[in-house]
Amino acid sequence: MRTTTTMSAQPSRSALLGGLAATVIGVLGAPGPAGAAVGTSAHPAAIRSCTPAQTRVWLGDGPGGGTAGTVYYPLEFSNVGRVRCTLDGYPGVSAYGSAGRRIGKPATRNPGSHATVTLAPGATAHAILGIRDWGAICSRQLRAQGLRVTAPGERTATPIGFPFGACASASVLVVEPVRPGVGIPGATTR
Repeated sequence: MRTTTTMSAQPSRSALLGGLAATVIGVLGAPGPAGAAVGTSAHPAAIRSCTPAQTRVWLGDGPGGGTAGTVYYPLEFSNVGRVRCTLDGYPGVSAYGSAGRRIGKPATRNPGSHATVTLAPGATAHAILGIRDWGAICSRQLRAQGLRVTAPGERTATPIGFPFGACASASVLVVEPVRPGVGIPGATTR
């Protein structure tokens, strides 16, 4: 039995789409579980940094545990856009008062290694925020009305109403780099 295969000079539409899909998966990596943060891509330049329009910043549920004089909270960064994006490094965090002005100095960075976090649409990453007892840092408490948080690589700050004790000329805030996944209350990294 003889089989004859005829090859067209132009590829079929399905062959083109299949090749395009293979190229996209090769550049972006295979999709992870729905809503999951994905590790660093093989081609990090192919995925752009998250923008303020696609990043929702929020404070996670309840205190995340504590150590002597510090209570930890998860700062959450969700991709509300339609394409993957990346976050890398530390968020900017500062306290603000009733007049909307900054109180004290911005958060200090708790040193640690970090990697670029790729967020699929709907995925969330987190950074642990520590709020130190103001009494260990200054002699007079100022009442902060909340936090201003800027996602890594962004310039637009998101205000988050959250009252706490702060200091006029020092920071009571310490922040860690962004990590994949939702922060878990009660779990601290330091």
